[in-house]
Amino acid sequence: MGRITERLIRQRAEHNEGLISTLEEVALHQQNIEKIELLGQLCPKLKILYLQNNLLAKIQNLYKLKDLEYLNLAVNNVTKLQNLQRCKGLKKLDLTINIVSKAGLLTVESLRANIYLGVKD
Repeated sequence: MGRITERLIRQRAEHNEGLISTLEEVALHQQNIEKIELLGQLCPKLKILYLQNNLLAKIQNLYKLKDLEYLNLAVNNVTKLQNLQRCKGLKKLDLTINIVSKAGLLTVESLRANIYLGVKD
């Protein structure tokens, strides 16, 4: 099982000279990550987060990422849309090739709080 660790984030923060507290973009794709953790505490300024092609079943622990604009969760195991209401700046969400069930589609209502989602600049 891959985990999000401070070390992994620092490795992926090469454009920011390893500084993670001011990091605005991080790519954590293809790491076999099963749980979203630490990002809100370590990288509160994230605007772009790539988590595609992992093993994520839940959208969780992103509530501190108020500046997050783009979240890529393509090719994971997400079954329902949840826990994104506090990501007020979210403009784009990629859930391509996930396993959202019919019941899970009912959770799309939870995205109503994300007023910028889908709005073109």
